[in-house]
Amino acid sequence: MPNFWDGASWRAHSCGCDAAVAETSWHGWVIPGLVNAHSHAFQRAMAGLAEQRGTHAGDTQDSFWSWRETMYTFAARLDPETLHAVAAQAYVEMLEAGYTQVCEFHYLHHARDGKPYAPASAMSAALIAAARETGIGLTLLPTLYMSGGFDRRPLAARQQRFAHTLDAFLDLLAELRTLQGPGLNVGIALHSLRAVPAEALHELLQSGLAAQGPLHIHIAEQTAEVDDCLAATGQRPVAWLLDHAPLDARWCLVHATHMDSAETTRLARSGAVVALCPSTEANLGDGLFPLGPYLDAGGRIAIGSDSNVSISPVEELRWLEYGQRLARRARNLAASAQQPHAGTRLVALALAGGRQAAGLDDTPMDAALLHLDGAHVLLAERRPEEVLDSWIFAGNAALVRDVCVAGQHLVRAGRHVHGEAIARRYRQALARLRA
Repeated sequence: MPNFWDGASWRAHSCGCDAAVAETSWHGWVIPGLVNAHSHAFQRAMAGLAEQRGTHAGDTQDSFWSWRETMYTFAARLDPETLHAVAAQAYVEMLEAGYTQVCEFHYLHHARDGKPYAPASAMSAALIAAARETGIGLTLLPTLYMSGGFDRRPLAARQQRFAHTLDAFLDLLAELRTLQGPGLNVGIALHSLRAVPAEALHELLQSGLAAQGPLHIHIAEQTAEVDDCLAATGQRPVAWLLDHAPLDARWCLVHATHMDSAETTRLARSGAVVALCPSTEANLGDGLFPLGPYLDAGGRIAIGSDSNVSISPVEELRWLEYGQRLARRARNLAASAQQPHAGTRLVALALAGGRQAAGLDDTPMDAALLHLDGAHVLLAERRPEEVLDSWIFAGNAALVRDVCVAGQHLVRAGRHVHGEAIARRYRQALARLRA
């Protein structure tokens, strides 16, 4: 179990595995803030707009690939001003839900015609400004995106906003690294194995810029990706990455939904963390991660909101457990012999894995705290060891009452201190996007 806090003193104290949370003078409970380990902030503005049936070439029904066409159309309309407005709104919602750090997997780099902005970091700067305005901690992950498939075909016209040569990407990364400081950590993202050729991956990993910060990659999200990787390389995606990259605790594999048993065990033993995004994975029909075997092998997990169709760590953790229950027809599958409370263990796993994914291992956990409302009926008469179970499984009421990050009291009585102004700007930006 991680440390939890007494709300009167705001100082960490050690607690045993039997104590889940510390009761506070605020008539509630204080726990560390959670990390959103995988986000595409711009997609918050299209939440709910892809829920009508459509098809993609070759598909007989709606799928991830038809959803992607909707996303491309939407992404084509964004500029730095609208991205700032949309990201700020998403980050406000994250803070109000209990996320105090976000790993922003950022691939929307260039202007609508695919040409770099002046400066080339304009879209990254919009995300940094949104994080600073809202107060959320940001792990920015500029994303390398080079090819349209394992056959190395050129990117389509609608993907040109994402494209970089390796040299241009390294220039962007070097510029962003000069901005690092309190509240901003800059890592690296590889969009996917289909989007980054093997020689570019190896060259990037040998560069000095790749020697620091977290490394994230989408992998094995869809069965079509697995099939294409097998056809191109003779290996499944996770197996190929394990054999061709130095996976360790700096790596975060996003989704890793479709693994065989050997991949599952090897990945768990690598020290890398997997970012699971159950609400998006369900929304896109991706499939279910092999949670039980992975955790049994010592694997580490984080959670993320991904497409931001939903922004709620409670929903991610609840549906991570519920998906396993539906598949295995059993209950409390995330619990263990050492920690029999499923909600408590899920929160502990997400806290540790999220901090690893964000590169926060050396940051004090009391730099970001959540106050859960002990006066709420859902937490009535709960013993300390039952609080996190009730937060995750007892309902959908917003129980995060206050959020403090780096000494700033950002959420008071459930609302972000700048939420109204940011919402007004978001509505204006959305009107422009949909005009």
